[in-house]
Amino acid sequence: MSSRQGAGSPPTLGAATSVPAAPEVSSPQRSSLNEGDAGAAVAFEMDGALRAQRDAPVGGQAVLEGVMMRGVRNWAVAVRKPTAADLDDGEPAREGGAEGEIEVSTFPLSSAASRHRALRLPVVRGVVALGGSLAIGFRALEISASAQMPPPAPASAAESNGARADGAGPEGPPAESEEIPRAVWAGTVVIALVLAVALFFLLPVGLTSLIKRQLGSSVLFWLVEGVVRTSIFLAYMLMLSRVRDLRRVFEYHGAEHKTISCYEAGLELTPANCQRFSRLHPRCGTSFLLLVMVVAIIVFAPIGLPAWYWLLATRILGVPLIAGLSFELIKLAGRNRARGWVRALMWPGLKLQLLTTREPDASQLEVAIAALEAVLALETPGELSAEDLVGVEVVA
Repeated sequence: MSSRQGAGSPPTLGAATSVPAAPEVSSPQRSSLNEGDAGAAVAFEMDGALRAQRDAPVGGQAVLEGVMMRGVRNWAVAVRKPTAADLDDGEPAREGGAEGEIEVSTFPLSSAASRHRALRLPVVRGVVALGGSLAIGFRALEISASAQMPPPAPASAAESNGARADGAGPEGPPAESEEIPRAVWAGTVVIALVLAVALFFLLPVGLTSLIKRQLGSSVLFWLVEGVVRTSIFLAYMLMLSRVRDLRRVFEYHGAEHKTISCYEAGLELTPANCQRFSRLHPRCGTSFLLLVMVVAIIVFAPIGLPAWYWLLATRILGVPLIAGLSFELIKLAGRNRARGWVRALMWPGLKLQLLTTREPDASQLEVAIAALEAVLALETPGELSAEDLVGVEVVA
């Protein structure tokens, strides 16, 4: 289902079944935090910005001119539609320009782990959850990309007369944006996954194999391979941060993090409140990917130096295990984010987020809030069991 709203107006939600309940925070805590007291139990201050001290079962992802938010049983995409001027210029909504309306679409979410107990086992649940998150993420990107497409060209005079004869009115029904064919997106997903495995797993072991004899040691081999893999990943992230066309996506990424943190702290979801929080989040997918690079070094260490084809096979077959282990670690970190040792371990991942997030403006925070409130209107996270919560540990 979908609904629309103008910029600056309260989110218009579809089929609300319950009033959302934020994490329980007493009124004195809310009041003191609003007055700048960062010593309240709901948040702490670091690097000049607030950070929530507890987790909430919500995750998200930045998309094209919008944000996807997911809960436990529902997910939503809020997208800022382009204005007529934007479509004439061939550009999306820009800073300082006229803002288009926000379109919110909500969808039910069914987890395979909730139906099969075996899929809730440690490590296995991470693989299942990440697979589901990938599917939702690509679907959200598809929706946001379609929302930025111009409407189809006006019908000819004969077609318009035919439409009026059918009772559609003098101008016919409102034109909807063109949709990108589903086959195109399916092909994009397959290519993206193949390239990711090739770039971050096959290429490092291939490059290291070129100096295999010179290394003469399995320990040196997996150390060098790990350094090569991590270096390729960091170079890739740095390259993405320099792509000008991704700047607004990174701003929406920051808006997603700020909005989730504001909700986790129990504050009212307003652009002013959200803006006070850090654009960095301990459960970010960027931090998760860096963790994957490190965990891969440990997982591949016992394999030694088999023949080249076994090396390649283990790098492909080991991806699910590495993803599952990394999922458990970031889940643990999210639950203990206020502890000093966790902050130290998560510090590199948080700093890496400086490349993939930017400070959002108020209009982008409005979009993120609209997406999260659409989810909260359909479920109350505090009433869900621990088993229900598997799958929302990673914020994209």
